[in-house]
Amino acid sequence: MKNIWRLLLPCFVLAACGSTPEPVARNERPTASTARPTGQAAPNRRWGGGYYKDDGPGDEIPENLEQTPDAVPRWEPLHKPALRPYEVFGTSYVPNTSVRPYKARGIASWYGKKFHGQKTSIGEPYDMFAMTAAHPTLALPSYVRVSNVQNGRSVVVRVIDRGPFHASRIIDLSYTAAYKLGLVQGGSGEVEVEAIIPGQETSTTYAQVAPPAAPSAAPPPAPVVETALPSGVYLQLGAFANADNADNLKLHLERELDWVDARMHILRANGLHRLQLGPYASRTEAQVVADRFRSSLGYQPTIVTR
Repeated sequence: MKNIWRLLLPCFVLAACGSTPEPVARNERPTASTARPTGQAAPNRRWGGGYYKDDGPGDEIPENLEQTPDAVPRWEPLHKPALRPYEVFGTSYVPNTSVRPYKARGIASWYGKKFHGQKTSIGEPYDMFAMTAAHPTLALPSYVRVSNVQNGRSVVVRVIDRGPFHASRIIDLSYTAAYKLGLVQGGSGEVEVEAIIPGQETSTTYAQVAPPAAPSAAPPPAPVVETALPSGVYLQLGAFANADNADNLKLHLERELDWVDARMHILRANGLHRLQLGPYASRTEAQVVADRFRSSLGYQPTIVTR
């Protein structure tokens, strides 16, 4: 999501086809002062991103977003903390630990102003106007081509975040990537996502491509043990070996789940960072909230008692 989540959601994939204007210089983002080509509609500010409540593009949208260059695939050191297995809403995820073949078709959504400037799963701030995306299991960072099944447009994005954590969605796009694909107004749409091995065409045999050796990473710091939570019934929303992933998920959920009244806690013990919601007075009360998670996100948290 995102961050992990863009971890949860949890939050915690992409070159427009047809007639397009001459691209701007790479890495140069169009500005609000740039004139929009005749026939190009301005971004619609009324639409929110995918399933994210009260999200949207904001009020200051650069002109000529369709001229934003695609991400340029290149070999990068992988962010090892983002490659560790984790759990969200009772579902376990095992991220790829290398750039490898991947191709899938499903629903893409996008996330915008609510997450703009927030830390992603690789530690970089999220820029809703850059060509990036979030995926639950792809190695981070990596690159994918995302194609809109309905209109044939495709873009290349850099995957830097975790998410979406919604049962029906396979990738979260930045606002600009979704705009270039024609997905902004609907909030989501069917796409095909294919991994890109830097320096190779997507039609080549990926197994023949060996990535450069990655530098050795420092061992992770010892987890911080917090005081035990008060007795009661809790909903476990996620469990992570990486503390940043748990913190990112908490941040996203606090924004998106504004209907949740209970407090979110991160219990750090035994090498895991568990995000839990509660306490609730009874299992029945917790189950009501868990059912609402399932109806809105397609996932149901695990109920735990302490």
